[in-house]
Amino acid sequence: MRKRIILKLSGESLGGESKMCFDHLKLKEIALEIKDLYDQGDVDISIVVGAGNIWRGRDAINCGIERSSADYMGMLATILNALALQNALEILGCDTRVMTSLSIPSVAEPYIRRKALSHLDKNRIVIFGGGNGIPFFTTDTTAALRGAELGANLILMAKNGVDGVYSDDPKKNKNAYRFDKLTYREVLEKDLHVMDMTAITLCEENNIDIIVFDMNVKGNIAKAANDFSIGTLVSNK
Repeated sequence: MRKRIILKLSGESLGGESKMCFDHLKLKEIALEIKDLYDQGDVDISIVVGAGNIWRGRDAINCGIERSSADYMGMLATILNALALQNALEILGCDTRVMTSLSIPSVAEPYIRRKALSHLDKNRIVIFGGGNGIPFFTTDTTAALRGAELGANLILMAKNGVDGVYSDDPKKNKNAYRFDKLTYREVLEKDLHVMDMTAITLCEENNIDIIVFDMNVKGNIAKAANDFSIGTLVSNK
């Protein structure tokens, strides 16, 4: 039985160690990891990418830009990242489509649910840019929403150097421990920062599992689809 997966990538991951704009070696490395997952042959892959390597909310605060404008700037930045990732994947021979919530027909297709499903049925990797197309929502919420719309079974939350969900910040608290498994109720009750509350609620209501793992370990993106021991599994069970 085929799995339908949403891969959530942070924008910072495309920036490598500098976390600014694009690290082309890191972009190629991530594309190779995604291709390994693609080559398993039993998965439908959609990708939601953030914008932290180009634009972050704190930049808006420092610049005095109001929230709505700042969020639209972030949406545009996710489209840049989606196009960069598309190019890296197509160099490796993966068939891809970029779809955006903001209408930019010269560079990408508008997001239409039935069209996205058609691409997945044709074994294309669909990369979503532009967030939800409206301000005040994170790309985590985009991942959860697209997962619900497209009937995804699993969201791969690829983290930079973090191998799961911890009871506290392990860099600050030596006694912090990693959870192997959590329910959505536990995430909300313990106020654990897996995703924002809107995204968590969407996943809970639509029975979409989340695996939080470290994407910097070679092979982990492909492994996360089947081996939940490499991170923290969040589900309704």
